[in-house]
Amino acid sequence: MTIYDRYKHLKFSSKGGVLTITLDQPPTNAVTAGMHEDFKTVFSTINQDPETKIVVITGAGERAFSAGGDVGEMVKLLDQPMAAVSSMREAADMLYGLLRLEKPIIARINGHAIGLGATLALFCDLTYAVETAKIGDPHVAVGYTAGDGGALIWPQLIGYQRAREYLLTGDPIIAKEAAEIGLITRAVTAERLDETVYGIADRLASGATFAINTTKQAINMVLRRQFESIIEAHNGLELMSHFTADHAEAAHAFLEKRKPNFTGK
Repeated sequence: MTIYDRYKHLKFSSKGGVLTITLDQPPTNAVTAGMHEDFKTVFSTINQDPETKIVVITGAGERAFSAGGDVGEMVKLLDQPMAAVSSMREAADMLYGLLRLEKPIIARINGHAIGLGATLALFCDLTYAVETAKIGDPHVAVGYTAGDGGALIWPQLIGYQRAREYLLTGDPIIAKEAAEIGLITRAVTAERLDETVYGIADRLASGATFAINTTKQAINMVLRRQFESIIEAHNGLELMSHFTADHAEAAHAFLEKRKPNFTGK
């Protein structure tokens, strides 16, 4: 029995002070309602775990780190406004917890990171991806405002001009190019991903824990305060977009595997 046994929608493994969290819903590792619920409190639990010094988060399989929100669940939420409100609050709670995590967290981006999956990865302290992975925030492609963190973190990492192009179009970027412009820490071959991720994880785990943790916290202070000052407003904008005809059209079109017909309404 461990303190992580109560989390049923995430997979955990630990070695040498490094805790690995796996989004275990292959092949896409979409962030389900159950994962939302687990992410609300898991980072607080990690803060209370004296055995864990470093956290690695990744996706199961090789295809995706996480493809983001489950479009099937989006369709269900079209007629459930309060459930939509709760879902967006949970996404914010996940990032609140991540930014309040006292220990370094490394994103092991084993495949495509899309939407909320990209947001989750980009809010991590260090981000290492297979060079062929796609990273993108296509909220606009499903008629949504990029209000769950993307509109904050992309400009912080690559500047407003570049971020606007990716967020307003929803176009993804290949990890190798993402590393070149500073969106992620580094892109490597699939064969070198574990060596890179766990090499730095083990190095940090054997370092001066208090100094490393407090340096991480100092670096994130500005980002954390920016996030906490605007996330409710960003969530409000996204919630408004949830009730548009364009979002309903996009969600249905995705499931029907056709191009959406947007009307601007």
